[in-house]
Amino acid sequence: MELYKVIVADAARRQIEEAVLFLRQESPEAAQALRVRLIEALRSLSSFPGRYPFFNKPYIPANRYHKMIVQEYYLILYQIKDQTVFVDYVLDCRRDYRWLLHSL
Repeated sequence: MELYKVIVADAARRQIEEAVLFLRQESPEAAQALRVRLIEALRSLSSFPGRYPFFNKPYIPANRYHKMIVQEYYLILYQIKDQTVFVDYVLDCRRDYRWLLHSL
Protein backbone atom coordinates (compact mmCIF):
# COMPACT_ATOMS: atom_id res chain seq x y z
CA MET A 1 0.00 0.00 0.00
CA GLU A 2 1.40 3.32 -1.08
CA LEU A 3 1.01 6.14 1.42
CA TYR A 4 0.10 9.71 0.58
CA LYS A 5 1.97 12.72 1.89
CA VAL A 6 -0.34 14.98 3.93
CA ILE A 7 0.33 18.72 3.90
CA VAL A 8 -1.72 20.89 6.26
CA ALA A 9 -2.03 24.54 5.23
CA ASP A 10 -1.16 27.24 7.75
CA ALA A 11 -4.79 28.41 7.67
CA ALA A 12 -5.99 24.91 8.59
CA ARG A 13 -3.48 24.75 11.45
CA ARG A 14 -4.77 28.09 12.76
CA GLN A 15 -8.36 26.85 12.51
CA ILE A 16 -7.49 23.81 14.60
CA GLU A 17 -5.80 25.99 17.21
CA GLU A 18 -8.80 28.35 17.32
CA ALA A 19 -11.18 25.43 17.87
CA VAL A 20 -8.99 23.98 20.62
CA LEU A 21 -8.52 27.34 22.36
CA PHE A 22 -12.25 28.02 22.23
CA LEU A 23 -13.09 24.62 23.74
CA ARG A 24 -10.36 25.00 26.38
CA GLN A 25 -12.46 27.75 27.99
CA GLU A 26 -15.07 25.13 28.84
CA SER A 27 -12.92 22.05 29.35
CA PRO A 28 -9.16 21.66 29.01
CA GLU A 29 -9.60 17.88 28.84
CA ALA A 30 -12.12 18.10 26.00
CA ALA A 31 -9.87 20.56 24.18
CA GLN A 32 -6.94 18.16 24.37
CA ALA A 33 -9.14 15.27 23.22
CA LEU A 34 -10.30 17.36 20.25
CA ARG A 35 -6.71 18.19 19.30
CA VAL A 36 -5.76 14.50 19.39
CA ARG A 37 -8.83 13.46 17.38
CA LEU A 38 -8.24 16.08 14.68
CA ILE A 39 -4.56 15.16 14.36
CA GLU A 40 -5.46 11.47 14.11
CA ALA A 41 -8.02 12.30 11.42
CA LEU A 42 -5.46 14.27 9.42
CA ARG A 43 -2.89 11.49 9.71
CA SER A 44 -5.46 8.95 8.55
CA LEU A 45 -5.57 10.75 5.20
CA SER A 46 -2.17 9.25 4.38
CA SER A 47 -3.97 6.05 3.43
CA PHE A 48 -6.99 5.94 1.13
CA PRO A 49 -7.84 9.67 1.20
CA GLY A 50 -10.34 9.12 -1.61
CA ARG A 51 -12.64 7.21 0.76
CA TYR A 52 -14.40 10.44 1.68
CA PRO A 53 -16.88 12.03 -0.74
CA PHE A 54 -16.47 15.27 -2.60
CA PHE A 55 -17.85 18.43 -1.04
CA ASN A 56 -20.04 19.40 -3.96
CA LYS A 57 -22.02 22.57 -3.43
CA PRO A 58 -23.27 25.03 -6.05
CA TYR A 59 -20.76 27.68 -4.97
CA ILE A 60 -17.70 25.39 -4.94
CA PRO A 61 -15.98 24.04 -8.05
CA ALA A 62 -17.19 20.47 -8.63
CA ASN A 63 -14.96 17.64 -7.44
CA ARG A 64 -12.34 19.99 -6.01
CA TYR A 65 -12.53 19.23 -2.29
CA HIS A 66 -13.13 16.03 -0.41
CA LYS A 67 -14.86 16.36 2.96
CA MET A 68 -14.31 14.54 6.21
CA ILE A 69 -16.49 15.13 9.27
CA VAL A 70 -14.84 14.76 12.68
CA GLN A 71 -16.82 14.59 15.92
CA GLU A 72 -20.02 15.76 14.23
CA TYR A 73 -18.99 19.43 14.15
CA TYR A 74 -15.67 19.70 12.33
CA LEU A 75 -15.43 19.73 8.56
CA ILE A 76 -12.05 19.00 7.00
CA LEU A 77 -11.75 20.04 3.35
CA TYR A 78 -8.85 18.67 1.37
CA GLN A 79 -7.62 18.07 -2.16
CA ILE A 80 -5.76 15.08 -3.56
CA LYS A 81 -3.10 15.71 -6.19
CA ASP A 82 -1.01 12.76 -7.28
CA GLN A 83 0.30 11.19 -4.05
CA THR A 84 -0.22 14.30 -1.91
CA VAL A 85 -3.18 15.37 0.22
CA PHE A 86 -3.52 19.11 0.75
CA VAL A 87 -5.64 19.98 3.80
CA ASP A 88 -6.87 23.51 3.22
CA TYR A 89 -9.57 24.02 5.85
CA VAL A 90 -10.70 22.67 9.23
CA LEU A 91 -14.02 24.32 9.94
CA ASP A 92 -16.30 24.28 12.96
CA CYS A 93 -19.70 23.76 11.34
CA ARG A 94 -21.43 25.57 14.19
CA ARG A 95 -19.75 28.82 13.18
CA ASP A 96 -20.42 31.06 10.22
CA TYR A 97 -17.98 30.31 7.42
CA ARG A 98 -19.49 32.30 4.59
CA TRP A 99 -16.06 33.93 4.25
CA LEU A 100 -14.98 30.65 2.66
CA LEU A 101 -17.04 31.40 -0.42
CA HIS A 102 -14.83 34.38 -1.22
CA SER A 103 -11.59 32.44 -0.89
CA LEU A 104 -12.40 29.52 -3.22
